[in-house]
Amino acid sequence: MHLSCFHSLRLDSVLIGIPIVPSCGSLHQIATICLVLNPVRNYTSPSESRGYLLAHTNGGLNQMRAGICDMVAIAHIINATLVVPKLDKKSYWQDSSNFSDVFDEDHFINALANDVKVIKKLPNEIGSSMKAVKYFKSWSGMDYYQEEIASMWADYKVIRAAKTDSRLANNNLPPDIQKLRCRACYEALRFAPQIEAMGKLLVDRMRSNGPYISLHLRYEKDMLAFSGCTHDLSPAEANELKTIRDANDNWKVKDIDPMEQRSKGFCPLTPKEAAIFLCALGYPSNTPIYVAAGEIYGGDSHMGVLQSRYPMLMRKENLASSEELEPFTNHLSQLAALDYIVSVESDVFIPTYSGNMARAVEGHRRFLGHRRTISPDRKALVRLFDKIEQGKLKEGKYLSDHVIESHRNRQGSPRKRKGPISGTKGTDRFRSEEAFYVNPLPDCLCQGGSRNLNSSIIIS
Repeated sequence: MHLSCFHSLRLDSVLIGIPIVPSCGSLHQIATICLVLNPVRNYTSPSESRGYLLAHTNGGLNQMRAGICDMVAIAHIINATLVVPKLDKKSYWQDSSNFSDVFDEDHFINALANDVKVIKKLPNEIGSSMKAVKYFKSWSGMDYYQEEIASMWADYKVIRAAKTDSRLANNNLPPDIQKLRCRACYEALRFAPQIEAMGKLLVDRMRSNGPYISLHLRYEKDMLAFSGCTHDLSPAEANELKTIRDANDNWKVKDIDPMEQRSKGFCPLTPKEAAIFLCALGYPSNTPIYVAAGEIYGGDSHMGVLQSRYPMLMRKENLASSEELEPFTNHLSQLAALDYIVSVESDVFIPTYSGNMARAVEGHRRFLGHRRTISPDRKALVRLFDKIEQGKLKEGKYLSDHVIESHRNRQGSPRKRKGPISGTKGTDRFRSEEAFYVNPLPDCLCQGGSRNLNSSIIIS
């Protein structure tokens, strides 16, 4: 069995009370299970392009990743030549990186050659009068793009998508479009060589300590300001976050009740809560943990409990020298890409908040064989944490048994993508669905699928 699979078995074995299903599967499973990325037999490669699709992505790294992959599928649907997308440089993160700084541009173009023609820039002869800017409707299906958008070719040679996030429906699309989204996301959209090399180095250095957990500790200033979560913060810190939220015009909700947010499970776990959760799951204090995060809000003042319980807490800055990280410094998308690589390759991934990175990594790990991802039930955990603070509950066997049992089915095991919440309508109905890139089953996976953990070769 592959060494990485052995790592997973060893690390998972500390989850006392949870039936251990190796994330790599049995040897028989590995031999018989497949990915289903290849197009169906009647799939047609693109014919002569009708025009050019420009895409200006928006959001952070993982929001942009999903948007880029959807633009690939949309370009195929409307028979467009896709111009290499522009990355968002105006968002909260203020990252000046271009596409080729973050992704392997040539590989992206070549990998999609049989699906969509991709070029690096528009031909010089295209005039401004031939361009149209369009805000594609969120979660739209085939009819919208084949009729309303494709009809624009009669008047324009270039259509610019002003935003790329959530512009394509999660469900009810032809199988080939869904497979194309997966080919774009997991085969074509490879990180730039320098990022891949640095990411592998970080993974190797984590592995030198044995199997490891990647903890996506989303306790950063932007997330706390956006969500209005202030538990365990000082009044001065809470006021600072509110000031940031009020000043950001892109964040529409300004008045937020932090206690209500937390009680509904809408807040990320604090570092202290993450430590209690890890202990309750049975992870010993010598477990190597990689902290996949930017700068933790409040720094050491909020990391004390987690650091004391888990001394082998690692970050990029611990694993690599300042000289090694210098090329990526001041480029938050590139730094986030390093965290992404280390998280995808980890033995266990635990996100403390279900944000864009958590969802993207979970989906990628499902695609690679349902590697273990433990998703905390924050709403249920908050009630337990509050009882501990009030002295009504102590850490120990009762808490551990309760946490393990309640997370028995929250470990990334194979299942179909969740549909909309019953009773929801309109955009709320689409918003309530599980996103395509969180769980590409059944479209791009045979149920229970797996592949060699460090191989890009499809097992079929």
